[in-house]
Amino acid sequence: MAEFGYENFEHWKLSDYPTGFVCPDGGTSVNCYTGGWRSQRPVWDKEKCSNCMICWAYCPDASIEVKDGEMTGIDLHHCKGCGVCVTECKFGALSMITEAEAQAQEKEGE
Repeated sequence: MAEFGYENFEHWKLSDYPTGFVCPDGGTSVNCYTGGWRSQRPVWDKEKCSNCMICWAYCPDASIEVKDGEMTGIDLHHCKGCGVCVTECKFGALSMITEAEAQAQEKEGE
């Protein structure tokens, strides 16, 4: 994959901008991960969760994972880090951390 140079971008014409990723067909969101540009990540505390499903109802990306009526996690491939779930959680079971902090924690855990 060739590197793309951003020199003089303030003078670019529309045709100079790189093409973004496109999901051309319906039902392709399974293969189109949209969480990669997230700067904030929700963190779920299972012990505080009451499984009220308010976070699931309000999540604009359908990123709250549920099985048998209980929350099982967060689909980070599609979560964009908007924080709606955190705002709506009345039990303090969800919080936000920076994506950089989350990745550092994951690296420490390896």
